[in-house]
Amino acid sequence: MKTEREIFARPINPEFGVTRWREDFPILRERVHGKPLVYLDNAATTQKPQTVIDAEVRYYSHDNANVHRGVHTLSQNATDAYEAARSKVQRFIKARAVEEIVFVRGATEGINLVAQSYARPLLSPGDEILISAMEHHSNIVPWQLVCEQTGAVLKVVPINDAGELNMEDFGALLGPRTRLVAITQLSNALGTITPIERVIAAAHAKGVPVLVDGAQAVSHLAVDVGALDCDFYAFSGHKIFGPTGIGVLYGKAARLDAMPPWQGGGDMIRSVTFEKTEYNDIPYKFEAGTPNIAGAIGLGAALDYVSSVGMEAIAAHEHDLLEYATRKASRIPGLRIVGTAKDKASILSFVLQGVHPHDIGTILDRKGVAIRAGHHCAMPVMQRFGIAGTARASFALYNTRDEVDALIAGINEVRRMFQ
Repeated sequence: MKTEREIFARPINPEFGVTRWREDFPILRERVHGKPLVYLDNAATTQKPQTVIDAEVRYYSHDNANVHRGVHTLSQNATDAYEAARSKVQRFIKARAVEEIVFVRGATEGINLVAQSYARPLLSPGDEILISAMEHHSNIVPWQLVCEQTGAVLKVVPINDAGELNMEDFGALLGPRTRLVAITQLSNALGTITPIERVIAAAHAKGVPVLVDGAQAVSHLAVDVGALDCDFYAFSGHKIFGPTGIGVLYGKAARLDAMPPWQGGGDMIRSVTFEKTEYNDIPYKFEAGTPNIAGAIGLGAALDYVSSVGMEAIAAHEHDLLEYATRKASRIPGLRIVGTAKDKASILSFVLQGVHPHDIGTILDRKGVAIRAGHHCAMPVMQRFGIAGTARASFALYNTRDEVDALIAGINEVRRMFQ
């Protein structure tokens, strides 16, 4: 598997069809306040290609029925499409078995599932969960909850002024009471790409399992969970051009087999009496109730789309945009980039002297430029850098240098307005 550095070192292909691929996303033809939409809020959610929209419409128009156990044609068609989507996920992240793919509402639910079903039964007072200082709230709060429930302790690996993980501190904090490491692969607030392979290797050398929060990484970096050897990997469909309300928890089969169900209901059982319930096999014992069938089918279509474009081409294009935007932004007086890691992707977070991030976002919106402003569900990151929040532009495969120029022009106008 190529490293991110090797991918980014590849020259940009002048034939990369950004214009053609933009045509696949109908929302990009919208106008906002009379201006062409410049959508740079991809770290919050990505837009959907027509193929994903069509896949959901096709299900509801032709195959709408509940999955599993139905003997009629619509149910069988729905089940086939739902399970085909699971197989697409398996191939996309290179899991060893389709049974290792659990459909959840998103990365948040996947992390909570691991916290409650894997970690909680194993933790004793004084045991430790190790995370980093750059985590999204979804990879902080579930561990705080399970620590409150068990008496375990949450340990945090600090980051340096560039927003990079301090590996020396990680090694020092990885101790005999560490029961799980939970860490992001790509920071949503900083764009930092963590040295996830080193983290996993160091943890496994001490017998500690690792959960990777891949919510941001999955649409920017090629993911191979087998090569990473992570124990769990969580991501959300809406961050990779798929529907909202659908996501994936990958878990090694042996881990998932040993875990009790998190929620009870239909489809997660093999048999039920008032005296005893026998649970279903993995992954179904973690999929209680009617699932987001259309969402899973839409996610499968999104992964097909990304595969057709090619992850290396996407990564190279986005890296070119990030470097271009970083050069342009660095020349703006009073602008400070927050997150300057050597290895980063897709995200340009910044503050502008004398201007609140919300004001930046509001003024840019009047020009049709959509960015995110605030703490980005990463308040400890903001506290680390001594700020209340940042303005954040985040890039995807359909963004262009012209859109970066529109962003920069808008920031310059904001600066002039507040001088």
